[in-house]
Amino acid sequence: MRAVVMGGTSGIGLATAGQLTDAGIDVTVTGRDPARLAAVAGRFDGAEQVDSTDKDAVSALFKRLGTFAHLVLAFSPGPVGFGPIREISLDDFETAFTGKLFAYIHAIREAQVTESITMISAASARAALPGTVALAAVNGAIERIVSPLAAELAPVRVNAVSPGIIDTPWWSFLPDDQRQAQFAAAAGGVPAGRIGTAADVAGAVSYLIGASLVTASILPVDGGFTVA
Repeated sequence: MRAVVMGGTSGIGLATAGQLTDAGIDVTVTGRDPARLAAVAGRFDGAEQVDSTDKDAVSALFKRLGTFAHLVLAFSPGPVGFGPIREISLDDFETAFTGKLFAYIHAIREAQVTESITMISAASARAALPGTVALAAVNGAIERIVSPLAAELAPVRVNAVSPGIIDTPWWSFLPDDQRQAQFAAAAGGVPAGRIGTAADVAGAVSYLIGASLVTASILPVDGGFTVA
């Protein structure tokens, strides 16, 4: 069995690729950073340097790979668009959509998947946090397309995992002390009493890949954030 994890050289994608490999699945990861690709060399069945926003490169990748069982989409442009609506630019909005939603859609159109597609969205899609309008728009759009994609692409199953605050390199734009303060505050405000790890999210992805009767679903992994 073979899986492709796009955005599989860091954070949630890397943790997912590791868990799937441990489960005996042949995994190909993609990433755009040569240093991160070099760091995972030999760990997975394959590692491809691909910019997810380069449509021709993505199309060529899937033509080269042929058919495979599972596709995991775990890339993003980072915290671009994170901030007050009057302070972020329309270019930031465009970059946020291009780097995640549009890149996901192009990959889904091109990939020759036989069993499942799992997308990583985010809890911002269903929250009401100031400064997250662009993130909410992008992730909300991703979550909204899950059901129609599942209906259209059946019998391929389509699901999404929606993380809350997860300790990954996504937060590296903040100085360490501010990041830790943010994590502590978030942990104190959710029923689970802690923030998440990349392994937490990877476990949810692994579950959906193996759950043959689950499709058109969005699985929150947020410690209760969106109900707190």
